[in-house]
Amino acid sequence: MILLIIRMKVLAEKRKELSQTIASLIGSLRTEKGCRRGDFYQSMENENELCILEEWDTGENLNSHLKSERYRVLRGAMSLLQEPFEREVWDGGGTKKKTKKVVSSD
Repeated sequence: MILLIIRMKVLAEKRKELSQTIASLIGSLRTEKGCRRGDFYQSMENENELCILEEWDTGENLNSHLKSERYRVLRGAMSLLQEPFEREVWDGGGTKKKTKKVVSSD
C-alpha cells in the first residue's frame, strides 16, 4: 500500500471552483487501476486548506496515475492555489518516501 497526500492552500475567492473540480475528479480517480481509496477533505480550522488522500496498491499504479490525464487536469486547476502545494508519498510500512513542494507548472 502506498499513500499519496496532497495538501493545498487555495485563494478564498477560488475555493469553490477548485473544490468542484477536485470533487468531479475523485469519482473517476477511484476507478483507476490500483486505486484503493480517493478522498477529498477541507480543514476544519481553515476552509482554504484542502487535502486529497489517495491509497494505491503499488508504486507502479501510482506512477501511472501521476502521468494520467486526470492528474494533469488536477494540476491545471491548481493554478488557483495561494502557494505551491505539498505532495507526500508514504509506503505501506509507514515510512515517508518523499515530500515535495510543487508549483502547479512542475
